[in-house]
This record gives sequence, C-alpha cells and structure tokens, in this order.
Amino acid sequence: MSESGKATDVNTDATPQTADDVGSTAASRIIKGPGRWRLGINPVYLVLLILLVVIVLLSPHFMQPTGYMNFLKRAAPLVILAVGQLYVIVSGGFDLSVGSIITLTVIGSSILTNGDPNASYWVIPLMLGMGVLVGMVNGMVVCWLKVPSIIATLGMMITLNGIALTWSGGAPRGYLPDTFRFFGRVLIKDVPLVKIFPVALIVMLVVGGLLWWLMHRTQYGKLLHAIGDNPQAARLSGVAVPRIRIAAFVVSAVTAVIAGILLGGFAGVSTDVGLGYELQAITATVIGGAQLLGGRGAVGATIAGALCLQAIFTLLNLLGLPKPIRDVVQGLILIAAVSVAVIRRRYSKD
Repeated sequence: MSESGKATDVNTDATPQTADDVGSTAASRIIKGPGRWRLGINPVYLVLLILLVVIVLLSPHFMQPTGYMNFLKRAAPLVILAVGQLYVIVSGGFDLSVGSIITLTVIGSSILTNGDPNASYWVIPLMLGMGVLVGMVNGMVVCWLKVPSIIATLGMMITLNGIALTWSGGAPRGYLPDTFRFFGRVLIKDVPLVKIFPVALIVMLVVGGLLWWLMHRTQYGKLLHAIGDNPQAARLSGVAVPRIRIAAFVVSAVTAVIAGILLGGFAGVSTDVGLGYELQAITATVIGGAQLLGGRGAVGATIAGALCLQAIFTLLNLLGLPKPIRDVVQGLILIAAVSVAVIRRRYSKD
C-alpha cells in the first residue's frame, strides 16, 4: 500500500521490467490519461479562455498591456509554486510546507538584508540553499522514515512558521532593498508590442520552461510518473525511488523560495505572506488535471490551472467580493476538481 492509500498490484510471474521500460510505460499512460478530451486537449485551456473573456467583458482595460501584464505578474508566484508542487503530487505525495517556506524566505531576507542593497547577492543564494535543505529533509522523512508526506510536510510547515515568527518577534522586521525586490517589482519598459514586461514574468517563463523540460523531456520525468503510478513495480524494476522522490521535494521547496522572492518584491514584508499558498498550489495542479494519487500530471496544464485560479480571484475582486468569499470559492473548486478527477479515473477504467 502506498502512502496515499492506493493499492499496488504487481504481477510477480511477469518478466521484470527495466527502469527505462517502466518510464516508457508511464509516459504512454500520461498521453492516454483521463485528464484530456478524446482529441487530446486538456479542458483547462478552454476554462482559462472563458475566464479571460469574462474578465475582458467586465473590465475592458484588461486588454491593455498594463492589464494583462500585471495579471501575469501577480500570477507568477502561484504558477512557479504550482509547478513545483506538481512534482511532489506526480510522485504520489503532497507538500504542505511551501507556504511557510515563502514566509520564512520573505521574513528571513528582510532581517538579513535590513535594507543593504549589497546583501541581496548573498541572501538570495542562502535562501535557495535553505529551500534545498528543507526539501531534502521533507523527502528523507517521507522516503526513509516512511512518514506520510501530508504529515511530514505539515510538521515542517508548523516548524518553519514557528521559526519565522520567533525570528521576527511576531511582527515584520527590517525591509527589503531594491536589489532584492527587483525580481518581483521591476517592469521593463518600452518593449515592442506589449510596452511593458515584468521581470517576474521572465522568472516564471525560465523556471516553468526548465521544469517542463525536466518533467517531459528527461528520463527523470518518466521515472517520476512511474513511481507515482506504481511505486512497488518501479522499485522492483531497479528505479531508485527514494532518490527520485527526494529530488521532487527539493524542486518543490526551491520553487517556494523563488515564489517568496517574487512576493517579497511586490507585496513587501509580512508575517503571513505565504498563508494559504500551499492549498492554492494544490488546487492549481488539480484544476490542471493532475491525479492526486500520483502518476499523472503535466506542467503546461498546471500553469494553465494556476492562471485559472488567478483569473477566478481577479473576477471576484472585480465583483467586489471580500477575501472570505474567495476562500470559500477556492475550497469549492478544490472539492469539485478532485471529484471530477475521480469520476474521470473511474470512467477510464471502465
């Protein structure tokens, strides 16, 4: 039984597969997975298009470069975070610690830099190193101690939030210099066609592109899907399951640090800056068609899922609805998306 509760059946009479065979089999299942229409198009792209059309109807200004570029700028942290979360979900787990990593990144950076522009050049690598360390600890606790990922990362979330609040005294301290806020705040101006281009969008495209390549164009991505689909079969085929899964947690934690750097850039210092982002990231992956039991998920669809969620938040703001309503809507979306995924999975088996 895997940590997510999914039973795994292994045919011991069959000839054992190699790691390459397992990865190729998993890749073929991704293409034929239940998260797509028969034409091979994920419905999340149509949903995103509909949401954007509604936003334009409510606010024609959205069609201006400042409108859609600011939308993408605000969405960049969630997009990056969701793609990192996808790696853990595809492997068959969850990472609930990403929101606290964001908070610790922003608070820790503000205290360590304390307004010194030159400090950003060593604080940012330090925060990225912190992300690698947290990801490794999460992965080792899950893989070596056999603690369910939802429990292990929940414990890490509480721990990191406690560290952040203790370090800051429960209130924002210090401030972030412009060299740190550059990535989340600065707009490149006088760009042909679009006039402005946020640096945060460049970061999103670079990180998203690298993680798309790693997931869909390398052997690592194939093995990651194979582990999520059937970890016992992957292990019997010679796949280094702990190493692959630990790397997935590292990817998730590092993307949380990057998201924290962007949020610190345009949102400033706050003790609750990362609050709720872990659930937003999971919701975005589910909207994009990722299977919560592992084994299926696509980076492009997850990016579209994150943009859908950001579009929904934008619509609620345009309608003048308060944040508590946004939380209710997000919860309902998560329940509905998971329900649809389960129905699709059952239908595909039939």
